[in-house]
Amino acid sequence: MKKILLSLSLLASSAVAEKVVINMADYGLLPNQANSSAVLHDALTKIKATVSPEDEVTLRFGKGTYTFSAADAKEYEYYISNHDQYPLRKIGFHLDGWTNLTLDGRGAEFLFTGRMIPFYVVNCTNTVLTNFSVDFSDPQITQAEILSNTPEEGTTFKMAPGTKCRIGQNGRFEVYGSDWAMQPNSGMNFEKDTRHICYQTGDLWVVTDGVQDLGNGTFRAPQWKEAKVKPGTIVTFRSYHRPCPGIVLDHNKQTTLHKVNVHYAEGMGLVAQRCEDITLDAFNVCLRGKKDPRYFTTQADATHFSQCRGHIKSVNGLYEGMMDDAINIHGVYLKVKDVINAQTIRVAFEHGQAYGFAWGDVGDTIRFVSSYTMEEYAERYIIREIRPADKDEVKGCKQFVIVLDRPMEKMLDLPVADYGVENLSWTPTVYFADNVVRNNRARGALFSSPRHTVCENNLFDHTSGTAILLCGDCNGWYESGSCKDIVIRKNTFINALTSYYQFTNAVISIYPEIPRLGEQQQYFHSNILIEKNKFITFDEPILYAKSVDGLIYRNNKVKRSKDYAPFHWNKEAFKMERVKGFVKE
Repeated sequence: MKKILLSLSLLASSAVAEKVVINMADYGLLPNQANSSAVLHDALTKIKATVSPEDEVTLRFGKGTYTFSAADAKEYEYYISNHDQYPLRKIGFHLDGWTNLTLDGRGAEFLFTGRMIPFYVVNCTNTVLTNFSVDFSDPQITQAEILSNTPEEGTTFKMAPGTKCRIGQNGRFEVYGSDWAMQPNSGMNFEKDTRHICYQTGDLWVVTDGVQDLGNGTFRAPQWKEAKVKPGTIVTFRSYHRPCPGIVLDHNKQTTLHKVNVHYAEGMGLVAQRCEDITLDAFNVCLRGKKDPRYFTTQADATHFSQCRGHIKSVNGLYEGMMDDAINIHGVYLKVKDVINAQTIRVAFEHGQAYGFAWGDVGDTIRFVSSYTMEEYAERYIIREIRPADKDEVKGCKQFVIVLDRPMEKMLDLPVADYGVENLSWTPTVYFADNVVRNNRARGALFSSPRHTVCENNLFDHTSGTAILLCGDCNGWYESGSCKDIVIRKNTFINALTSYYQFTNAVISIYPEIPRLGEQQQYFHSNILIEKNKFITFDEPILYAKSVDGLIYRNNKVKRSKDYAPFHWNKEAFKMERVKGFVKE
């Protein structure tokens, strides 16, 4: 009888579900309006109150430019992994608690003004974002052409047309927008014609004390005498702040982004945290084509995945001009602060850009790791209870109390400071394929998941640092975990390693952060296959590996270019540190 009633209930539920297509113009969302922030918020509120939770809803925009200003955007409290943590953030499209929602821009350009997050998708299931672009009218990164640079007069530069800039009260160069001001302390130097980051320039310190306004957008910085900066190159002025990513996915299930372009964000292009099953297909963090006067896109990574699970698929993307990596997939190590009893621990977020959000659930599987040797303890534990230790709620907290399913084994004899904790339940399988990564700062792709990961058929073109990094760090960034099953094949690498950055020991760098490598008894990474790749490189290092058990390098081709002079400190094509089972064919 219960089965019959359940079946009738399911039939009744499916009967009321409808496919609903909503033209946003009917709710006042029209292109070429001065500011649609308030209209957007009211429209989303009304639509959600009208449709049934079971309906398949499509929000359809017309082609054109829609402008949204931070001045009229609503504020929300969120804590976002690997970003600056602010109490409140302005948000444009706030999509909370939807099921079976499709947002179809049909070629629309969503243009934002001021400091804000364009899209925040939270607690949603089966969401599709498609056919639109995201950009800002007043990006915090700006750029200038270098006119001259001499030891006597310093550097003279001309700002890009339309840049709002001035001399600040402290005598330094300052750019500003509707609700922000920024005095750049760093820069990236680009070749004007190729848009490659200039050879051996890396991160530039920009010194504008005592800057002089010469008129017509031209300034002289008499104390900026960096010899690497050559006349005719383009320098992007920036800071290291990252308050507002372009698109945030937070606690969602089954999310797809298709044919979406992010042209700028003051943070990452896309960041996903605690999500299940994400597909990026033709998701691009890119310029507006060959004629785009800009040389930059996002302030940090193009895409970033923190403590996600299920499957992450990223295909057919273009990632260029960003100020960090194309993709970074990792979990979060918590540091053990106190052993309350044999079954209870107090743990903490340690990085200043990673706290304030949920880390684990009742029923999750966790394990301990030595932060000094990065050795993973074999014992697994189940979370019986987890609660904030320093606040009444998870939002904004930095510490948790975790009650385990049984007493800890072999743990209590070691100093508490030695332990990190990894959540194994929130680790994804990964497929990263048929993407183009080019002309960006730092690194190309970072993978840190113990589950099956495939990186294939990608082009890494002038990534400036390492093209692929397998890391793991319970000491600085606190990004977990070890790679246990990864395939890197049929990729093309062109002139990586033109500058020094962290973890950039070779074109492919397997570089976990291990302070006491000499004390390590186990291996951190394992089962790594690198095959059928093509390396076009001007320098020696191809592969660097540390703490690996099982590394195969076979059927790869290396072609030497003469585009730059070799300079890297690592003069070995294959440099191994504590590697077992390395096979080179």
